[in-house]
Amino acid sequence: MRPADGRRGAPRAPASPGGRPSAAGDGARRVPAGGPTAAGGRPAVEAVIPAHNEAATVAATVRALAACPHLGRIWVVDDGSTDGTAAAARAAGAEVVRLPRRGGKARALLAGAAHTTAPWLLFADADLGGSAGQLARLVDLALAGRGDMLIAAPPRRPGRRGFGAAVGLARWGVERLAGRRLEAPLSGQRVLRRDVLACLDPVPPGWGIEVALTVAALRAGLEVVEVPLAIEHRVTGWHLAHLAHRGRQLGHIAWTLAAYARRREAGTPWGVAAR
Repeated sequence: MRPADGRRGAPRAPASPGGRPSAAGDGARRVPAGGPTAAGGRPAVEAVIPAHNEAATVAATVRALAACPHLGRIWVVDDGSTDGTAAAARAAGAEVVRLPRRGGKARALLAGAAHTTAPWLLFADADLGGSAGQLARLVDLALAGRGDMLIAAPPRRPGRRGFGAAVGLARWGVERLAGRRLEAPLSGQRVLRRDVLACLDPVPPGWGIEVALTVAALRAGLEVVEVPLAIEHRVTGWHLAHLAHRGRQLGHIAWTLAAYARRREAGTPWGVAAR
């Protein structure tokens, strides 16, 4: 939805390495997955990690991903951090993209994706730590042709202190717009064909990125698969900053759902690139 990222200067979703996406309407055919390497010896999968003030966890996350077979370069996008996030990520072996000011999760992901060439992308949050190694399962399934977007669905944690409003709104909206009820619609851990990024129109504000990716993929007729994985996140509490974060997240999700509802009503094609 566009109040944040929709104004002039908003990032555009990266095109696929082979050229512009072709227009395909709802029900576009799924394209089989490639192998561990793509044409020209490129890695089949590269990782993008958006990070804002994650110096305490980003190195462990990068090291865990680096141990995943078939994964090429790992890009950490330092989204205007004021701590040592960039230095920690670089020391752990990641390529680092630094944004001069905080632009939000969507901008950070797209900025990182613009540096990649692989046909598949792995998106991961910076606070996963060692549990990021579980995402190797998503990579394996993607390269085996088991889906076009594979989403990690973490286990429910008793005592988690969130309101659940953001997840509930996202789940309702995705089902209403794309006909699919997901267990983890806001999971930032996913492997997807890079072609899906070309379907992001409009580019959502920060925390709307997962909803936009999911709706765009489903409306384009791609196969979206949830995979239960034992990944761990930092648990947010009831401090004022955490409450403000939840409020912004809700706003971004609502904006995204409204924008993509207007797109559906306008009959705009949901394109995917053919390979």
